Parts: sequence; structure tokens; C-alpha cells
Amino acid sequence: MYTPHTLAIALMMMITSAVCWGSWANTFKGVKNYRFELFYWDYAVGIFLISLVLALTMGSTGNDANSFLNNVHSADNANIISTMVGGAIFNLANLLLVAAIDMAGLAIAFPVSIGIALVVGVVSSYILQPKGNLVLLAIGVVCAVIAVIMDGKAYGSLPIAGGAVSKKSIVTCIVSGVLMGLWAPFVARGMTHGNPLGPYSIAVFLTLGALLSCSIWNVYFMKKPLVGEPVDFSGYFKGPAAGHVLGVAISYAIGQSAPMVAALWGVFAWKEFAGAGSRAKLYLAGMFVFYCFAILLVAKANG
Repeated sequence: MYTPHTLAIALMMMITSAVCWGSWANTFKGVKNYRFELFYWDYAVGIFLISLVLALTMGSTGNDANSFLNNVHSADNANIISTMVGGAIFNLANLLLVAAIDMAGLAIAFPVSIGIALVVGVVSSYILQPKGNLVLLAIGVVCAVIAVIMDGKAYGSLPIAGGAVSKKSIVTCIVSGVLMGLWAPFVARGMTHGNPLGPYSIAVFLTLGALLSCSIWNVYFMKKPLVGEPVDFSGYFKGPAAGHVLGVAISYAIGQSAPMVAALWGVFAWKEFAGAGSRAKLYLAGMFVFYCFAILLVAKANG
């Protein structure tokens, strides 16, 4: 099983992780006339296939106890189930995030949702396992909350904001963020209790749980969509080829700075704040500053 052996390699992988996660939603933004409920099937298949390929390659170097198949064979079933439950929760949170991106754009949905997830995740992790500098953690959480508020204020300052849909998008972001902060304890259990799962095994069962739960979460939103009319699964086969390719070919990984990457895409590539007044831009700048402070403080507290 491959793991980084130096700090430089680990740091490079973390940065790559943040860029990948902060950028994957561009694949949805780049597909026209393709409902996110249908696109999400491709996404769910994509993250599972990628995690499986990595597990069977990078996770299987050397035939020792830590290699993927040996690790799965020796791991407790309870840890596998716990990880898949975490995947189902993550999937609902991420599905709502994609819906929020559809409604509000990358520059708003990602920072609000993942900012709230950072707050929920830090607080819940500290309650379950008190570790780190409490003062720095608390200040970091406050900075994250301020960043989320400023992002919401920036959106509220846009001329198109203020309607029912914009309110729904913010609520969707909030619910997504809360759920996004709650799935991690299930995965942490799978990595720490009894005979634990390794990092590659965790990724496979997390994404498998996400894929299987689509038969519940995604089917529900296809019948009762947050925006637009109900969509039938037959539309999946009528969708553009680009939609399927982009959805399945996603590079997926987790990095806490991903919302900043996503916000930069939304602002500079997709021009989501084009024509915005100085007030909206000021709030947006404040969001970047406070979110950076939040990440640095939380990292310092755990260092």
C-alpha cells in the first residue's frame, strides 16, 4: 500500500486534493441542459470506480496485511457497515450541495456548505475526542462562521437574489453543510476500532455506500426535485455524452481549502458575480480572508 513518506509529498497530495475537490463541480457547470439529478448518477459511479481503481493499484503494492484485499478480509464487518453509513450521509450532503450549486452557483454553494461542515466537523470531533488547542479551535470556528455569513451577504447583495429560489438555495447549503459535517465520525470509527479499515479500503466502502444510497436519495429528488419538474430516469439515456463522460471522469479527494478553489472558479471562470456592486465584492473578499484564517487556526490547533 502506497503512503507518502515525506512531508513534501504529503503536502503536494493535500494541495492536489483541495484543487480536485474544489474543481470537480465545474464538470456539472460545463454541461448544458442536463439535470443535476441525472448527472449525479454519473458522479456516484465515477467516485466509486476511481476509488476502486486506486485501491487495486496504489493500495495493493506489496502483498502484506495493509494491502487492499488483505485489509478488507481482516477488517471487522462493523467497520465496513459504519463506513458505508457514513458514505450514505455524505452522499445526501453532496447531492444537496450539487443542487445548491445548480441554484446559487459555485462561489456561494461551496463555501457556505463546506464552511458549515467545517464548523460541525470540528465541534463534533472535539466532543467525541477532545484534542488540540481549544482556544485556537474556537477562534477558527468563529472565523468559519463569519466567512459563511459574509458569503451569504455577498449573495444577498446580488440584484437577482432575494426571491424564493435564492432563500431555498441558502437553506439547501445549510442542510448540506450540517450533514457534510456529520458523516466523518462514522468513517473515523471504521479506521480506529477493532480491526480497522485502511485508507484505500475506507475510500472504496465510503463511495460504495454513497453509490448504493443513490437508489434512495437521488430517486427521491428525481420525483420531488428542489427546482423544476420531476425527471424520469429515461432522461439519463437521452443526456449528452459530455455529461456522462464528465460525471464519471471526476477526480475526487477531500481538502478543507477546496471551498476557496471552488469560489475562485465561480468568481473568475464562471463570472457568477459579474456586474455585482462594491458591497457584494467586499463581502466576498471578507469571506476569503476569514475562511483562510479559519483553516490556518484549525490546522494550528491540531498541530
